[in-house]
Amino acid sequence: MINPMHGSYIEISQSAYRDNLTYLRSRFGDVRISSVIKGNAYGHGISEIIPIAESCGINHFSVFSADEALASKEVIRNGSTVMIMGDVDGDALEWAVENGVSFYIFESERLELALKAARRTGMKAKIHLELETGMHRTGLAGKELASSLEIIQNNTNLIELKGLCTHYAGAESVSNYLRVQNQIKSFNQKTSELKRKGVRPEIIHTACSAAALSYPETRMDMVRIGIAQYGLWPSRETMMKVITRDWKNADPLKRVISWKSRVMSVKKVKTNEFIGYGNAYLTDAPVKVASVPVGYAHGFSRNLSNLGRVLVNGKRTSVVGIVNMNMMLIDVTSCRDVKKGDEVVLIGSQGRYSVSVSSFSELTNNLNYETLVRIPRNIPRIVVD
Repeated sequence: MINPMHGSYIEISQSAYRDNLTYLRSRFGDVRISSVIKGNAYGHGISEIIPIAESCGINHFSVFSADEALASKEVIRNGSTVMIMGDVDGDALEWAVENGVSFYIFESERLELALKAARRTGMKAKIHLELETGMHRTGLAGKELASSLEIIQNNTNLIELKGLCTHYAGAESVSNYLRVQNQIKSFNQKTSELKRKGVRPEIIHTACSAAALSYPETRMDMVRIGIAQYGLWPSRETMMKVITRDWKNADPLKRVISWKSRVMSVKKVKTNEFIGYGNAYLTDAPVKVASVPVGYAHGFSRNLSNLGRVLVNGKRTSVVGIVNMNMMLIDVTSCRDVKKGDEVVLIGSQGRYSVSVSSFSELTNNLNYETLVRIPRNIPRIVVD
């Protein structure tokens, strides 16, 4: 039920999340799953997702930055591991070492700082060496890799090598097939070379959702699963590839998130009248419009003006006019007995109809990921079965 202090709320389905993990485990086999919860758990909420994931046996979480690691540590109850894949510097680096949070090393300077933090705190720095394999974003190669190995081998009392890893440059698209194959080959070669030099990481991990689903050889010891755990496909191509292999009946992934609001007001508008700001929508017949207290400030893109779809009283209805900062207008002419307070579904199901996250992407040229992470953190999130 909507909190009267907010114009909308998010529902997070525990059963959908459990079903998704069951399906993913059936595909991946005996491989550890790290739940990727960067971007506020892809908009689902870190504090909501971690307890659900832990109840499903997940004990490893991947975040981008130190602030996300801190938010995760405040929620974790089962002693789960937190791994920072991106930003951690200064005092945050020392905090990570002191609190047993592991982090990527993709430049020797960070490793030297981690070593200093380990000396100050008396705790081992838990690190993952990220190897450059062809994405050219972050990653160790050449002299930096060599110097990093030397630091590790000379300071085993202060550094714990938790993992070797890399990231693929677009495993969700067949257009990147050759590039990904070259990365896999590069990573395997470098890993073999490091092992010959005595490097023995606890785990080797390279796969995100797309890679784990499309390239079985990338699963290794652990997979970092983001979008798929939330019931969404990394891309339509990834979905189609899975369909041809083992999709027997319905979509095996179930959307975890639903987004709901309410009708704020209803009014009738005559023919030949402009609705909302400017002249973006002109009525060609008498219409009934309802205002909904959600706008682009809440993550409902302005690009959905005159394009978006929502559900009201079991009917699919259209956004009319320009989406405002805090409000949108919808055409409810075909919806019988619409009144103030009626439920409006922005993402989710109502009756026989459904609005998917991907429908936002198709209409606005946004990615699923982009749509989800733009949903503000202050919108209430409610965990349901």
